[in-house]
Amino acid sequence: MIAIKTVDLRNDFKKVSDIVNSGEIVLIARPRNENLVILTEKEYNELEKAKRNSEYISMVDKSIQEVVESKTITFTIDELEAMETMTSEEALSFVAEVQRRCKV
Repeated sequence: MIAIKTVDLRNDFKKVSDIVNSGEIVLIARPRNENLVILTEKEYNELEKAKRNSEYISMVDKSIQEVVESKTITFTIDELEAMETMTSEEALSFVAEVQRRCKV
């Protein structure tokens, strides 16, 4: 990683762009430690993808833990088909009733 000052970026933007495009990450030092980082769009997209994957894996892990702890609700096909025609309020009420039955 290369660190530069804001003035260097202003004065040598093409040079800095070429450095970034060659694969180097550039840190722009700013007052009060409000630094910025420049990286290629490809690198940015890879970071975003990794972040989304991590969030998805966390959701899957949480779901697996809920199954292990028996924190799931099971519906029959008939119940699911009936829920298709319910309003949102009716469906929420139905689910709440099923949850109450499961806790008994």
